[in-house]
Amino acid sequence: MPSTPPQDDSLAADAAHAQPAFSPLYQQIKGLILQSLQGGEWKPGEAIPSEMDLAARFRVSQGTVRKAIDELSADNLLVRRQGKGTFVATHAEQHVQYRFLRLVPDAGERDAQGPAERTILDCRRTRATAEVARILGLRTGDPVVQVRRVLSFAGSPTILEDLWLPGVAFKGLTTEQMAAYQGPTYAMFELEFGVRMVRAEEKLRAVAADAQQARLLAVPEGWPLLSVERVAFTYNDVPMELRRGLYRTDDRHYRNDLS
Repeated sequence: MPSTPPQDDSLAADAAHAQPAFSPLYQQIKGLILQSLQGGEWKPGEAIPSEMDLAARFRVSQGTVRKAIDELSADNLLVRRQGKGTFVATHAEQHVQYRFLRLVPDAGERDAQGPAERTILDCRRTRATAEVARILGLRTGDPVVQVRRVLSFAGSPTILEDLWLPGVAFKGLTTEQMAAYQGPTYAMFELEFGVRMVRAEEKLRAVAADAQQARLLAVPEGWPLLSVERVAFTYNDVPMELRRGLYRTDDRHYRNDLS
C-alpha cells in the first residue's frame, strides 16, 4: 500500500494561516455594520436599515442583528429611538453634545455653564513632528492642521487648547470656519469633514502655568492647572485628533463617571 506523501510544510502553514480566527456571528455582523459606518453609507443622524432588512442583507437571524446593534448602541455609535428606528449617533444631539467635556462648575451641573465661548488664536497647516505623527498614526512630516484656542465660560477664560488633526482628512479647515460654527466642534467635524469621534483616551497631570499660558488664562504665572491630553478616535480605532488642554480648576472640577 503506497504511503501518504508528507505534507509540504509551506502548504500546511498557508492552510493554517488561511483559517479565520473564530468570533461569534453577531460580532461579525457588528464588524460589517462598522464598515458601513466608516465608509459613510449612513451619515451621522441618519436612520440605518431595520433589523429585518439587515438580517436579510447579511443572511442571518434578526436576533443576531439585534445583538450587534445592542453593542453598537452601548458604544454610543448608534441610537435607538422608540417607534422610529435606529440612527447613527451624532455629536449634534443635545444629550451628547459635550460628552467629552468633563470640566463642570463646582456649584451646579455641566448644563448650567452653557456653551463655551471660543477664541481661535491660530489655525494653520504644518508638518507633523515625530511625536504627533506617532500618536496620530502618520509619518513624520505628513501634513497636519494645528489649532490653538481659548474656551471661556461667562467671560472667564477657562481652557487653553492645542489641537492637531490629520491634514488629509481636515483639508481646508480655516480659522473662520472654526470660529463661525456655533455648535460642538465634534459636530462640525461630522458635518463638514465626515469625521465622527467615537471614543477618546485621556491622560491627566498637574502643571504650573508658564508666562504665556498665564496671560491667556488670566491667572498669575505658576498658577496650578490641570493638563489633559486626549487622543480621539473614529471608527475602528483610527486616531483623528490629538488635543492638549490646560484647565483652570479654581471654581470647576474634572468629573468622570466610572462603571
